[in-house]
Amino acid sequence: MNLVTRHSSIMMCLIACSIMLSVNAFAQNNPTLTDAEVASIAVVANQIDINYSQIAKKKSKNAEILKFAETMANDHNAVLGQAVALAKKLGVIPKDNAVSQKLNADAEKNNKMLNSKSTEAFDKAYIDNEVEYHKAVIAAIETLLIPETENQELKELLQNVLPAFKTHLEHATMVQHKFSTK
Repeated sequence: MNLVTRHSSIMMCLIACSIMLSVNAFAQNNPTLTDAEVASIAVVANQIDINYSQIAKKKSKNAEILKFAETMANDHNAVLGQAVALAKKLGVIPKDNAVSQKLNADAEKNNKMLNSKSTEAFDKAYIDNEVEYHKAVIAAIETLLIPETENQELKELLQNVLPAFKTHLEHATMVQHKFSTK
């Protein structure tokens, strides 16, 4: 393993740990969230991954990464649209909160890290980030968002998107494996 790859792996591990610790800290402390706050977290989490995919579309030259990024953009835009439509139907205005603020702060750091990568190092950094981000989002949905949601329709939306996020994780892990064997 060369120095650049080792440095990239260490950075991705630190970023992944940061994301997982922040989400898990909120989940373990079981903050009381209103449905408006849950809606905000759902919107923020989807927008973050859409933003990551936009960076990938600009920086990557790898067909598999570009296809994955396009899938993320399409799928997360669809979920975002469902969440916004449901919030509008229910008269819920997403409310910013400590969890959504932490997600945004972590995403800003990750955006800077991804944008700083050379073309050669970007693809691995992006797919590593996607694996860890989806792990963290899945954990947050299962341990924080679903349990805290009162409205049955919002809870069902979260439950219905969970399998898609798990499929994203499987896909990202498969792509990641190809980059780790290079």
